[in-house]
Amino acid sequence: MDFSGTWKVYSEENLEEFLKVIGAPEMIVKMRKDVKPVVVIEQNGKDFVYTIKTPMFTRVHSFTLGQETEIPSCIVREENGKLICDADKFTAVREIQGDEMTETITSGSVTFISKSKRA
Repeated sequence: MDFSGTWKVYSEENLEEFLKVIGAPEMIVKMRKDVKPVVVIEQNGKDFVYTIKTPMFTRVHSFTLGQETEIPSCIVREENGKLICDADKFTAVREIQGDEMTETITSGSVTFISKSKRA
């Protein structure tokens, strides 16, 4: 599955609860709840560059499938066309269906769901 592209988030469920459970500062929780980010994914084989853009910040993460990422103890793998990351604080699953991408991140009993469309 090719995840490359620019993705505009249009729906987020349980964002505040998720940010709180992973220990995000209250200021970030307040600022982030009214902002829908743009996600740019550049995929070159097993190598990925993942950029999150909001009016307040831009974050860039890079990883290679099957190797530890910048997030300690997190290895991203591809399984049945989905990108799966099991980290200490959460499990994330990203999948594409048509022109829509869904990311489901679970931490403890809280599940955050982000939906975006290809721009």
